[in-house]
Amino acid sequence: MSLAHLRKDYNLAGLVEKDLARDPFRQFDKWFQEATAAKIEEPNAMVLTTATRDGRPSVRTVLLKSVDGRGFVFFTNYESRKGRELEANPRASVLFHWNVLERQVIIEGTVTKVAREESEAYFHSRPLTSQLAAWASQQSSIISGRPVLEGNLKALEKKYAGLEVPLPPHWGGFRLAPESVEFWQGRRSRLHDRLRYRREKDSWTVERLSP
Repeated sequence: MSLAHLRKDYNLAGLVEKDLARDPFRQFDKWFQEATAAKIEEPNAMVLTTATRDGRPSVRTVLLKSVDGRGFVFFTNYESRKGRELEANPRASVLFHWNVLERQVIIEGTVTKVAREESEAYFHSRPLTSQLAAWASQQSSIISGRPVLEGNLKALEKKYAGLEVPLPPHWGGFRLAPESVEFWQGRRSRLHDRLRYRREKDSWTVERLSP
């Protein structure tokens, strides 16, 4: 089948203003709980877009690890490509795509590092192998082959056998504080519902966007 003829008509649900929660965090929690109930695999997976200071974009998938009224938190190597780009240009956008529910959530805003204590707490909640991997991988750097990673991991397993693995100085969390949050619900004939919360000082304005 040609790419031009690949399409799907969406008809599961609609989204109207009167059904929205008072703020985007409550609305996100509602949709996230529904995505979890629908048994979507890794409902916390989100596509993160960053850019260099001069606007060169890059994109990858990361995992949301916490959310509250301050924003959406994910963890990474601060020396990775995304970490370097966020240091130079602390703005980002993330996209959740829950295809089973014919829904998307798009969040745009500013990014800051979380407190070191918060990174410590999350790091030590991870499986031991994941903690060691944070040391073993110089994320985004060029390596000669997979044996480099496997050798690093074996050396670290020996080094920290029976010991607590310390939080690497180059690893931790980022918090995306939203300036806008769009909730997208697929509809028939590509006339989708797009409702966007936009921050205005200490309150949120809801706008409907044309699809």
